[in-house]
Amino acid sequence: MGFLDKLLKKEETVELPELNLDDSAIVALADGEIIDIKTVSDPVFAEEMMGKSIAFKYSGKTILCSPANGTLSVLFPTGHAFGVTTNEGVELLIHCGVDTVNAKGDGFKLMNKKQGDSVKAGDPIVQVDVDKLAKTYDMSTMLIITDANDKELDFIDPQSVTRGQSVIK
Repeated sequence: MGFLDKLLKKEETVELPELNLDDSAIVALADGEIIDIKTVSDPVFAEEMMGKSIAFKYSGKTILCSPANGTLSVLFPTGHAFGVTTNEGVELLIHCGVDTVNAKGDGFKLMNKKQGDSVKAGDPIVQVDVDKLAKTYDMSTMLIITDANDKELDFIDPQSVTRGQSVIK
């Protein structure tokens, strides 16, 4: 970034390696740790009331990416949550943190996608300042299957994962 760009506060674009995955893939949003969903502080998530779920722990400034090929069906302007409907009709909801809607977007930066856009697994959706938000919120990030579209989908067990790694058994 040059001096003039800094002066004009030009946004840097984030370049992540493209993932070429098939339409059945559901993958990790970023490099991190899968944790037991039952340990999340909100019972709506911990008890999987919204659907079969998995939770992740991240740190630092983390870019959360699309977990699948499909359509960005929901994108909250605050950046705390987004939804993807896969090309196979599976509906996924990603919720970053517990009660983070109350941050009113502070600590979240939307990337270059908007609601209704086509997305591929691994496309950047939102950057999250996890460390900043963790001072106030439980920063578990949930991936919820809100509609499996009659598919049998089971998540892998808690472990370290990398962006683009399958989270389905």
